[in-house]
Amino acid sequence: MTETLELSHWINGEKVPADRPTESRNPSDTREVVARAPDGDVAEVDAAVAAAKAAFPAWSEASPEVRSDILDRAGTLVMERREALGRLLSREEGKTLAEGIGETVRAGRILKYFAGEALRVHGQNLASVRPGVEIQTYRQAVGVYGLITPWNFPIAIPAWKAAPALAFGNTVVMKPAGPTPATAEALVAILHEAGLPKGVLNLVIGRGRVGQAIVDHPDVDGLSFTGSQGVGAGVAAGAVRRQARVQLEMGGKNPLIVLDDCDLDRAVQIALDGSFFATGQRCTASSRLIVQDGIHDRFVAALAEKVSALRVGDALDPDTQMGPAVSEDQMETSYRYIDIARSEGGRVVAGGERLNLEKPGWYVQPTLIADTGAETRINNEEVFGPVASAIRVKSYEEALAIANGVEFGLSAGIVTSSLKHARDFQRRARAGMVMVNLPTAGVDYHVPFGGSKASSYGAREQGFAAVEFFTQTKTAYSWS
Repeated sequence: MTETLELSHWINGEKVPADRPTESRNPSDTREVVARAPDGDVAEVDAAVAAAKAAFPAWSEASPEVRSDILDRAGTLVMERREALGRLLSREEGKTLAEGIGETVRAGRILKYFAGEALRVHGQNLASVRPGVEIQTYRQAVGVYGLITPWNFPIAIPAWKAAPALAFGNTVVMKPAGPTPATAEALVAILHEAGLPKGVLNLVIGRGRVGQAIVDHPDVDGLSFTGSQGVGAGVAAGAVRRQARVQLEMGGKNPLIVLDDCDLDRAVQIALDGSFFATGQRCTASSRLIVQDGIHDRFVAALAEKVSALRVGDALDPDTQMGPAVSEDQMETSYRYIDIARSEGGRVVAGGERLNLEKPGWYVQPTLIADTGAETRINNEEVFGPVASAIRVKSYEEALAIANGVEFGLSAGIVTSSLKHARDFQRRARAGMVMVNLPTAGVDYHVPFGGSKASSYGAREQGFAAVEFFTQTKTAYSWS
């Protein structure tokens, strides 16, 4: 057993302990309490927002080099401590250790990327239609941002929301997801160690009432949320009601089209990676495998063999290829949808049974289901677990229609050797991100991230697009 961490809020640059503790358990071994965390309330949110509001003038007016240096130092610290942070992440969220370390390095890279972006905010000089008048546009910080982050990327997503907010001169109140507070607190502690002034970044740990208090607070100028559609709709409504900026990422039911002309081995590996790595708990995971008739049976048989061979176990075991679900609720959701798929006529060709391993944990057997219809629940509702369903189609056009035929539109992929179909798919797939001969999951940190339809709302996240959400444009006229 590893020592249990005692967590605190971070308000006005200070660690603020609180009563009403909650526990974060290791999904690989539920006997282990990873951390005890405070269960915050409205009072803590009020204090955090007040601290952020007070810190905003000095932070927003500071030299961009100050902000750049702090983010760069924080990125260096995160990468130097990637082994310890990755281990904590894997203990708390359930990713394999390799995945946990990889995500930690990504967070460090994000911090360093936005350290550079802090120095690259630019405007324009424009000619006026009036003689003697000059026009300039430039970008300014907005104010206090509320960031509500998910558990499935507990260090990368807090980094990709907080880093641009801070880089462009805003201050932050962050609420991490309930299952993974320790990883988020570790990131916040590093940012303070790197030199953040008091009040610039505040962390309030707690349940839904904390998020709601952030959404409703009149001094929170912008909200960035990643999570479920149901909660996201409430965040959007609350923001619009008081005219705050809002940005939502709300999941996907991502298709991977596999055409007859593909490289079969590559297609199988792409599907295995996209559907099952990170325990399928990625919003960009390939959950619908839309396979052309001529290759369907061979593809399903080959993928089923690979899925059945995946080694499920403790996230810290070097032999583990897939860790547990993050919580009992997520585990039960996966098994419930497997039962739903069976009741709808689906045929389980790999997995589908409950796992009983040596340690008590929230383990899910990776599952592939064939003979499913496009209209079934398994192909329209997000499972967010290691469950993929296969749909047989006759043609590319039928495949594309099915791919586009759900309310989600985050990521979509195709495996083909046809340049014609690849280019057509890039144009016509109704998704914010499209992948050709690559897994639907796995995106770079320096380019825009986001979807269409019910998957996303508001400005894009990450990369050069982040400046649109975290700054506002001012137009200045002068006469000389």
